[in-house]
Amino acid sequence: MQVRHDRPISPYGFRKFREERLLTAYRFSKEFRLWISSIPLTWLISVHSVRFVGFYFLWLYEQRQLPFAFAVLGGWGDIAVATLALVLLVLRPSSRAIYHVWNTIGFIDIFFVVITATSLAFADSASMTALLRLPLSLLPTFVVPLVIFTHVVIFLRLKNDRPNVAL
Repeated sequence: MQVRHDRPISPYGFRKFREERLLTAYRFSKEFRLWISSIPLTWLISVHSVRFVGFYFLWLYEQRQLPFAFAVLGGWGDIAVATLALVLLVLRPSSRAIYHVWNTIGFIDIFFVVITATSLAFADSASMTALLRLPLSLLPTFVVPLVIFTHVVIFLRLKNDRPNVAL
């Protein structure tokens, strides 16, 4: 078998590795779980302000550095999720259902962004090279795993926390 040298090393494998490590630590380490549980829900939600990076995706699309399917569709989805996160942080609604809806929308959006980025990178690796350079290389290697992990933790917190615990 011949090794291909025409494709850069993909950071998508690193993303999956980090997600698995975070989720494994959460599942098997009581100390880690207790520490994560001590973080206020508002702090977990505030992590999603990083998703305003969608504006940069839109700019990169205009510069022809990212494909439409990723930059425009994913960019607007990220902007919407980040905006809704800020609304939650400002208004602090008491209804858990509102947090569930936002978290579900955000999780679905990041899931489709990851699927889209991965499929585009496999179909045409050159189309996604902007994500292989700093600062955007931090997205698949650090930010996306953290965003996915916080969505999972928020789902678990909303499910397991007592209903009268302040959000």
